[in-house]
Amino acid sequence: MTHKAKFVLVGLAGVLAGAAMTLNLSAIADKDAATALPVEELRAFTDVFARIKSDYVEPVGDKKLIDSAINGMLSGLDPHSAYLDTEGFKDLQVGTQGEFGGLGIEVGMEDGFVKVVSPIEDTPAFKAGVKPGDLIVKLDDTPVKGMSLNDAVKRMRGKPGSTIRLTIARKGVDKPIVLTLTRAVIKIRSVKFKLLESGYGYVRVTQFQEHTGELLADALDKLYKENKAPLKGLILDLRNDPGGLLNGAVAVAAAFLKPDSLVVYTDGRTEDAKMRLTASPENYLRPMQSDFLKSLPEGVKQVPMVVLVNGGSASASEIVAGALQDQKRAVLMGTRTFGKGSVQTILPLGNGTAIKLTTARYFTPSGRSIQAKGIEPDIVVEDPSMPSEEDGMGIREADLQHHLANPNGGDAAPQDKPSEVIKAPPADRAPPDGKEKKPAPLEPGEVVSKKDFQVNQALNLLKGLQILQAR
Repeated sequence: MTHKAKFVLVGLAGVLAGAAMTLNLSAIADKDAATALPVEELRAFTDVFARIKSDYVEPVGDKKLIDSAINGMLSGLDPHSAYLDTEGFKDLQVGTQGEFGGLGIEVGMEDGFVKVVSPIEDTPAFKAGVKPGDLIVKLDDTPVKGMSLNDAVKRMRGKPGSTIRLTIARKGVDKPIVLTLTRAVIKIRSVKFKLLESGYGYVRVTQFQEHTGELLADALDKLYKENKAPLKGLILDLRNDPGGLLNGAVAVAAAFLKPDSLVVYTDGRTEDAKMRLTASPENYLRPMQSDFLKSLPEGVKQVPMVVLVNGGSASASEIVAGALQDQKRAVLMGTRTFGKGSVQTILPLGNGTAIKLTTARYFTPSGRSIQAKGIEPDIVVEDPSMPSEEDGMGIREADLQHHLANPNGGDAAPQDKPSEVIKAPPADRAPPDGKEKKPAPLEPGEVVSKKDFQVNQALNLLKGLQILQAR
């Protein structure tokens, strides 16, 4: 199967209202069909199956037992492999197109509870104040402990306009937080942009979806037209971007890199899992699609850039950040990224269900694996609305149970220290008790707050670079 025939996504764990993982919609081939089956282990499985059927306190259907066995087999591998029933598979496919129903939370499992990886911007969960790292312990009056991730996700889905009550445990908060959320049809435009001031543009990618590359090209074209001259600097904001389609990540990186520059490569046990993806149309276009990057404004590939990242930047966003950093194309600013460096392939089973299976690790152009480590920015700039890194707040790949090890050794943070650390003024920082400081609300129609400390630091850096170039 050629790469163009594949549907590849990169992102996080379970999804409540969206998809963010590495996807490859290919049929399961008859690879190594002659592989010997473990007879003794299968005998033990059938013995347990038979004993449950005969002795369990209540009758249990064959389908429920088999589905539960498949779920357990996959969830025991790593945090991102999973079984997708018919409904889950359909939701995943719809989610990659930028419209889906639910609350708007990227979730995983931790110690039997649903753990929030990131609320998706402009969704009910985001507006209600759900935070990364929150543990959802109850759904309405039903405890989450003991549920599978898929079961919890199903309970959180529902008819738009209906409500659900989430009971949340949050680090640093003594009492459970109870939030009532109204479900909605989630429509996400994955690219937002604004001319911050004359000569300086801002582009935010919230997720990597099917049309993200095209939306980015359109955003850059409009920025250049609004500025009526080549830009002097550009900020690419990937903060709290949980990932998405791999070809979307390659398209975003390709917009700023020289043609045929290496963006990412993957390595796994099968030949299909070994890919080398460059800034070339065949690696980001869908079949029969014209090249939307061909007519980018002149200067896009040379404009000075700052890429903003944080602990919510995961997978596909880490691929883009790593490529632009390794290729010396942009300065990375913010805080260390999430650290998801694995690739999941969606393998349909032929009956409307599928398995999401981790099939490869990915590497940045210089050969770095960010798995369980993340990417350290060139300049660390703290987010004043969040506790500092030293407080150990937030969730990262290394915190997830059964996470894959980094092939380069160790799961600690990268040893390379940033060249500079910029702290927010004391008055603007979150209190040192583990609680967040509420960020300044956006004005109606505003894309980014004028008081965003990290954005302002990025803008200052770009202006400084402009002065140095002029000299």
